[in-house]
Amino acid sequence: MSSFIIEGGRRLAGEITPQGAKNEALQVICASLLTADKVTISNIPNILDVTNLIILLRDLGVEVEQISPNKYSFKAENINLQYLSSEQFYRQTSTLRGSVMIVGPLVARFGQALIPKPGGDKIGRRRLDTHFVGIEKLGAHFNYDPKQKVFEIKGEKLRGNYILLDEASVTGTANVLMASVFASGTTTIYNAACEPYLQQLCKMLNAMGAKISGIGSNLLTIEGVTSLSGCSHTLLPDMIEIGSFIGMAAMTGSALTVKNVDYNQLGIIPDSFRRMGIKISAEKDSIFIPQQNEYEIESFIDGSIMTIADAPWPGLTPDLLSVFLVVATKAKGSVLIHQKMFESRLFFVDKLIDMGAQIILCDPHRATVIGQGKNLHLRAATMVSPDIRAGIALLIAAMNAEGTSIIQNIDQIDRGYEKIDERLNATGAKIIRTP
Repeated sequence: MSSFIIEGGRRLAGEITPQGAKNEALQVICASLLTADKVTISNIPNILDVTNLIILLRDLGVEVEQISPNKYSFKAENINLQYLSSEQFYRQTSTLRGSVMIVGPLVARFGQALIPKPGGDKIGRRRLDTHFVGIEKLGAHFNYDPKQKVFEIKGEKLRGNYILLDEASVTGTANVLMASVFASGTTTIYNAACEPYLQQLCKMLNAMGAKISGIGSNLLTIEGVTSLSGCSHTLLPDMIEIGSFIGMAAMTGSALTVKNVDYNQLGIIPDSFRRMGIKISAEKDSIFIPQQNEYEIESFIDGSIMTIADAPWPGLTPDLLSVFLVVATKAKGSVLIHQKMFESRLFFVDKLIDMGAQIILCDPHRATVIGQGKNLHLRAATMVSPDIRAGIALLIAAMNAEGTSIIQNIDQIDRGYEKIDERLNATGAKIIRTP
């Protein structure tokens, strides 16, 4: 189990560029299964979750070529469906939640799919009903083997239908959308997720020959086609990593420029940080965070305590709440962090409390942070990263703490952040990776 050794109290300086978006990468790579032609994707992040998905597709029979460090081509001409029943496939999918998005493309193109219950972060219940009920409404049939924990899906003649999703799930919308592109007739998906990464998937599918309208809204209309061709696609920068860099700059009192952020795709994220008192300026397609020795949390107009809560896009992404929580510990003022989606994502706050932060965990979904401003002096600690986003929050805390901290199980961080230690060290951090 690898670890980070972090020397705290160092300020960052200079520029840093975000990686390609992890969540978009998982969607569009799975979409390459919808055609026998070559699909070329650029700006793919070199992170564990994406690498494992690429290996999974290659083992499934996809011809994968790495053109450059972050550019790949995929040619799903000869798919081996028998591989879906292998023990190796079971092992691969058990640790990769993104593998569930192969179901839509496989059912659409081949009329069948098999998927063990996928793995991923231990952040609470992450049900698959939205995925499966939506695909069922297209005419597919599901069977679950509780002993093997395997879902078997068959649907040789999918038909368009009106689908009202029970939640605006990003991966659920992506899966149903990919399943519907070959369904005969018209499919409408209402209460669809409309995140920029889902919009990117829609644009890529249209470039391949799909007929999707309503992109960017919560009502997608898909006219079924009989085949798709290849295309070239470039991923957006990762908004979660951009938000993480903003939090790092604020927490360490650093002046930092985040390059190539595609600012118009960040939605409410910059303004949410401004509510925390963090100064942010947009310069061309970069964000500049000036050095601030102190920042103060706003209150609502009526004077009540600020609440930072996640919500479906264009609301605040839940993946950044862990960053907001740790940043609030050094702010002046108090804030309620309300994580609505996952009931186990805030449990890492006990580690921050041990370091000296003042946090009240109200219940599994809510934490009140009493920011101490300049009076906060976090103590170095030895910690274990429980998931990707908590891991980066603990790294931010360790970069601010007095002394040397250790974060174990950093494979969790590597799942979502490409060479984060090397990139931060280039801006002035001191992070040592140990095996």
